[in-house]
Amino acid sequence: MPFEQLRPYLKTSINMKFNQHTLDKIERMIEEGGYIVRFEKGTFQSGYCILQQKRVVVLNKFLPTEGRINTLIDLLPLLNINIDDLTHEGQKLYEELMEKELVH
Repeated sequence: MPFEQLRPYLKTSINMKFNQHTLDKIERMIEEGGYIVRFEKGTFQSGYCILQQKRVVVLNKFLPTEGRINTLIDLLPLLNINIDDLTHEGQKLYEELMEKELVH
């Protein structure tokens, strides 16, 4: 489903704003989980690339903030994040996002 069609549903179900602050929180949580998040230009058909062994997530730097947030949320189930490595705030965010991701 394209991001534009998914956006209204995500806003109400996850109850968050799609702004830089939210993106920063999600990035911080993923980094607490041992991954590096980078924004690069390249030919990403899906808008992202995961280098599992190096624990690097590369997103297309031309994605708008909303697209970056949605892509990171979509990628969470694919990342091997140990919830015990996250701060309390990171754990709450992770659980909220994963719960909503499983509902889809």
